[in-house]
Order: sequence, then structure tokens, then C-alpha cells
Amino acid sequence: MTTPTHIHRRWADVPLETVTDQISRQLITGQQMMLAHVHLKKGAIVPKHQHHNEQFTYILSGVLRFWMGDDGAEVIDVKAGEVLHIPSNIWHKAEALEDTLDVDIFSPPRADWLDHTDSYFHKK
Repeated sequence: MTTPTHIHRRWADVPLETVTDQISRQLITGQQMMLAHVHLKKGAIVPKHQHHNEQFTYILSGVLRFWMGDDGAEVIDVKAGEVLHIPSNIWHKAEALEDTLDVDIFSPPRADWLDHTDSYFHKK
């Protein structure tokens, strides 16, 4: 069996998964990293959570406000053209201040996104 040397994908061909009524995503996963388009409607909330995956969030359009740390004391607005690096195991929460499209890069891939056990999205 030959291991492929590359994979070529078009976002238009990647299925759009509905996460909540305000958040959807598209995932492309390799062996050691994951690339996601995350579509957030204005007012969408990504609840406070942490994960062992290192994360880069690159905003293509819109604005995401992040609350960083266990107490959420550090507030950062990440705008189109900006990148936020979130190290492993850092608590964070986000809100879309506008309709937003972001690119999230995770290493390693988010197993909870792949197997749909990311229940923090659905906590009340």
C-alpha cells in the first residue's frame, strides 16, 4: 500500500457541519493537524473550554472577542487579518461581534470535533 504524498481539497467540496444554530464548520484533517473553516453568526458564543490541542485562529472576515484564562480576565478582539495563538490547555471563550469566518488550525487534530463529543457547545 502506498502512502499518499499530498491531498488537494477545495472548501467548496468540504461538507458544512452544523454545530449550533449560529455556528457551522468545515474540517480538513491530516495525521498531525486539522484545518477548519468556522462560520459564526453575529452573537454566536463558543463557551468556555480548554483542550490539549495547540490552536491558531486566523480571522478571514468579522471579529471574534476572546476571554482568555480560567477567570476570563484577558479580553482580546481578533479582527480580519489577525491571528491568535492559543497554547495547549488554556481556558478560552469567544463571541462573534460580527458575522465571522475564521480558520482554526489545531495540532494534533481535535478528536472531539471528529467524533462529535464536543459537548461544551451545547451546555446551558
